[in-house]
Amino acid sequence: MPAPVSQAVNDTLAMVSDQLILVTVLLYLAAMICFALELAFGRVRTAEPARTRELVGAGGPALPAEDPGEGTAGTVRTPPQPAGWAVRAGVAGVVLAWIAWAGNLAGILTRGIAVDRWPWANMYEFVVAICFAAVTAFLALLIRQPIRYLGAFVTVTAALGLGFAVLFLHVQAGPVMPALHSYWIAIHVTAAIVASGLFIVAGVCAILYLIRQDGRPSVLPARETLERVAHRAIVISFPIWTFAVIAGALWADRAWGRYWGWDPKEVWAFVTWVVYAAYLHARATAGWRGKAAMIISLVAFGCLLFNLVGVNIFFSGLHSYADVPK
Repeated sequence: MPAPVSQAVNDTLAMVSDQLILVTVLLYLAAMICFALELAFGRVRTAEPARTRELVGAGGPALPAEDPGEGTAGTVRTPPQPAGWAVRAGVAGVVLAWIAWAGNLAGILTRGIAVDRWPWANMYEFVVAICFAAVTAFLALLIRQPIRYLGAFVTVTAALGLGFAVLFLHVQAGPVMPALHSYWIAIHVTAAIVASGLFIVAGVCAILYLIRQDGRPSVLPARETLERVAHRAIVISFPIWTFAVIAGALWADRAWGRYWGWDPKEVWAFVTWVVYAAYLHARATAGWRGKAAMIISLVAFGCLLFNLVGVNIFFSGLHSYADVPK
């Protein structure tokens, strides 16, 4: 294995980066608690909207249906309203998530400045960046879609991911192997990180889909809503992952003189691509919807997680420069 390239490290900034990541973990947990409070004490959603019964008088407008078993004739059925403080807790969760996002970003930037390179050249930095990408995907989607119900699950995933990185993957900021001193790391790895963040949001939706029971009141939205969000996230992330795989092959040719060598990382990146492609193909051509499609997406998500973390821990190969602590 080639020796690392010698380079100066700003130890002060490296320490600041480590502290920022620790603070970010706490902020994500605080945001998760706020989101969870809104879920627990907010409005309970039913599988179907309240139905109305047309009671038409002579030339009069249709009247709302009576609420069976409640009140007297003519009582209007109104959905239960969430507690005001629960709604405020959800808003506080969004604010805390944005603050944690900024802390996560600051931790990545200070690490990169400290070592004067792209800050995702080892497993610790890579996982920190993926957690940032997952929260970024959630917050970006939240701007356009009412998906605050995902906040508790995305932020706890980010907190656990960062905690795992700090406890088991952390390495001191330092130099990297010559193969990683390339502009391709900004292209290939960045694309993989962005796609992985969106895939995590889709994976969270798929898990919640299987938890959600049809026909029962729940704090979660209908299964159709969860499936729609998951599908949109995969549709966006799949071409980005495809580009990451192609860029990786181009980088491999430049670094090792071949485009593809069936290295464990390459194999599992391809397996992940195939399973996500199978999900999209089954949904587009065979019309698969619901539980079957969500199970395929979860299998693909499992392949993604194993490719991102498991391959570097359990296999050796050309990608073994990821500096996983022993």
